Amino acid sequence: MKRKIRFIAIVLLTFSCRDKITIENIVDNHRHTHTDLGTPGFPEMPIPVDNETTEEGIALGRKLFYDPILSGNETQSCATCHQQSRAFSDNKRFSVGIDGIAGKLNASAIINPGWQSSAFWNGRANSLEEQAVEPVENPIELHLNWEDAVDRLKRHDDYPGEFQIAFGTTHITKDLVTKALAQFERSLISNQSKFDKFLNGEIELTPLELAGYNLFLSEKAECFHCHVRPLFTDDELHNNGLDINPDKGHFEVSSYVYDKGKFRTPTLRNIEFTAPYMHDGRFETLEDVIDFYSDSIKTSITVDPLMPNDNGGFHWTELEKLQLISFLKTLSDTSFINNPDFSNPFVE
Repeated sequence: MKRKIRFIAIVLLTFSCRDKITIENIVDNHRHTHTDLGTPGFPEMPIPVDNETTEEGIALGRKLFYDPILSGNETQSCATCHQQSRAFSDNKRFSVGIDGIAGKLNASAIINPGWQSSAFWNGRANSLEEQAVEPVENPIELHLNWEDAVDRLKRHDDYPGEFQIAFGTTHITKDLVTKALAQFERSLISNQSKFDKFLNGEIELTPLELAGYNLFLSEKAECFHCHVRPLFTDDELHNNGLDINPDKGHFEVSSYVYDKGKFRTPTLRNIEFTAPYMHDGRFETLEDVIDFYSDSIKTSITVDPLMPNDNGGFHWTELEKLQLISFLKTLSDTSFINNPDFSNPFVE
C-alpha cells in the first residue's frame, strides 16, 4: 500500500513552529485522491459510505492525531497515549491526562482498527468516528470542550485550508475532525510480521516458534478461538477469568448482568510492544500473561466457557510457555512501528 505521504524536514522547536506545518507538506497530490486500504490476506475493510478514505483525509488526520491543539492546555495529543514505538499503545499502566489525573484502563493499542466493529475496552463506540469524539472532552484525557476545539481550528492559519483540501469545505466541524482522525487510524495497517512472511512462504519459523504456533492452534491452549487469523482477534467481548468479582466491562454499555467482566479481545499482533497487558494493565510482561492463563484463571458467572476456570488454567509446562511466547513474538511488525507514514509530521 502506497499513499504518497512523505516525511517532511521540519524540526519543531516551539509551538509557534508547529503552526507552520501544512497539509501541502504532507501530501503530494492536493486533489480528493481515493486510497485503497485493501490488504492481501485480510478481509475487505468496511469503510463508512460517508467517510471515503483519501490521501488528503489521512494526511489531515495524521496531523490532528499528533497536534496538541486538541487538548485543553495544548500539551498532549492522541499520540501522547498512543505511541507509534509501542504500536500506538502506552507503556504506563494507566495513562495520565493533561490535568495529571490517571485513568482506570490501559490505553488500547491501535493496530488494524479499520476491521473493528467496536472501540474502547468495553465496546461502547460503534465506529472509529464515534470513538474519536470522547477523548477530546474527557476530563481525564485531553479535557477540551468540542466547541472550543473547533474554534481553535477555525482560527488557525492553516487548518481551514487543509479541511478544504481534504473535505471540500473550510467550515470545520466536530464531525469532520473525527472523520479525519478515523481515516488516519484506518491507515494503521500491520501485516509485515515474521509470521506473515512465514505464511507467504518467504521464511521459516524456528522449531520453538513453530511448536508455539501448533500449541496456539490446539485445544491444549484454545488461543485460536478468540485470537483468530489473520487479525488475531475475533472482534468480540469476553470475560477471560481475571477476577472472581470482575470489572463491569460491557455491562456499562448493555446493563445486562451477564456482560460483567467482558472486554474486547485485543489483537495479538505486535503484542511484544504493547505491555502492560489486559484492560487494566495488571500484567507487566508476556510471561505474566502466560502464567495467568496457565495457572490463575478465576471462576465467575460470566467467565467464557472456553476458559478452564474449574481447575485454574491450562497448566502448561515451562517449555510450552516458552513456545507460546516465541510464537507470539513472530507477530511483531517492526516496519509498523517505524513506518514514516504513521510518524509525527511535526518532527524531523
